[in-house]
Amino acid sequence: MAARGVAVAGPVTVLAPPAVGDQVRLRIRAMAAGGAGVADLSDGRAAFVHRTAPGDLVEARVTRLKPRWGHAELLQVVEPGPGRVQAPCPRYAACGGCTLQHLSYAEQLAWKRRFVADALLRIGGVEAPVPVVEPSPDRTRYRNRVTFTVLRLGGGRIVAGFHALGHPERVVDAGWDCLLPEPALTTVWKALRVACDNGRVLPTGRELRVTLRALEDGVALLVKGGSDGWDPGPLLERVRGLVAVWHQPGDAPTARRVAGGVAHEVWGQERVPMSGHAFLQVNRGAAGALAAHVLGQAPAPGRAVDAYCGIGVYGRALARHGWIVEGIEFDADACAGARHGAPAGFRVREGRVEDLLPDTLPADLVILNPPRTGLDERIPPVLTGSRPSRIVYVSCDPATLARDVARLRGAFALEGLRCFDLFPQTSHVETVAVLSPVGGGR
Repeated sequence: MAARGVAVAGPVTVLAPPAVGDQVRLRIRAMAAGGAGVADLSDGRAAFVHRTAPGDLVEARVTRLKPRWGHAELLQVVEPGPGRVQAPCPRYAACGGCTLQHLSYAEQLAWKRRFVADALLRIGGVEAPVPVVEPSPDRTRYRNRVTFTVLRLGGGRIVAGFHALGHPERVVDAGWDCLLPEPALTTVWKALRVACDNGRVLPTGRELRVTLRALEDGVALLVKGGSDGWDPGPLLERVRGLVAVWHQPGDAPTARRVAGGVAHEVWGQERVPMSGHAFLQVNRGAAGALAAHVLGQAPAPGRAVDAYCGIGVYGRALARHGWIVEGIEFDADACAGARHGAPAGFRVREGRVEDLLPDTLPADLVILNPPRTGLDERIPPVLTGSRPSRIVYVSCDPATLARDVARLRGAFALEGLRCFDLFPQTSHVETVAVLSPVGGGR
């Protein structure tokens, strides 16, 4: 045996850097926030491989390379990792609608915890305890709103489903047995899909976006794309269960109701009219737990701002408990829904949060529920200047949450963190962050 530090003559194997198209064997060591497994290429670059699980030994083909990372396509699993399970959906290999069906549910929740904690540390510079993730009561059939892409091909043939994994220009036909929609949506979707195959019941156009939403009164349909002047009559004759139809032609900025009456949704004590595109959480059971947690962070009644309030789920509930609440919402239809039958003490202002927030402060409580892009850069300085006693930030993206928490650092400290699994089988996670002013609030 050669002594340490002594060179030994003989052949030396030098691994060449991988190239696009190479077939490689990889051991998956982690999960990325987008749902891909993470491994190391022979030259040290990280490789992202969808449909892989930590501990998997896989054969993959390199499809893309950058200076510090690359993408690879799974060819086969040589040895499965401990958290891998058989995905229940037969279209899972190709469909991009879900990303984590191949992980056990316990493994999904564990990695979602990591996604949030890692983003806060890496992006926000905040070292927080790994948060609890509240599981969803239902792991399939949980969505009360689903959007399908309808693509017309040659010869009158159509495909209707979700964009393909890694190939957004393609659409994987979902049939009518997708595991995501609530049963009521599945029933209507099946009838709609059959109607589409048997005739032109949707607006003309090569590509349409079709959203079904289950409401108290039935199912509402929103169709985006196609030309104006569409007559939904033939569709309503063939598809039972539709109570309202909305259409947003390709050149229109908003949707309008073209058939049916006003559809309503019940959320807690609130019954509000819904437009075709008003925002509401898609998972009823998990969203109820999230809302209860958010409202549980409210101190004794005072003045509150419900920013990005949508139809006013939080603001209306606070007002019923003695708060004076100003909601801020950009969408006109959502504002109308929020005002309908609203309790005394809840007022809604229509406009962008970054424009209206300065005039609604000071407040004791500010609830923030922004879109995936997070807060506009003008908002954190307004909050740090006003210093409300508590901020409750409801986030659907750990990266933008971490960025915004960093923007508020110095004036506010992270007091609490809890996650909710509103999107089982996907990499998405909803997070509620509670922030309190450093040195006391107003």
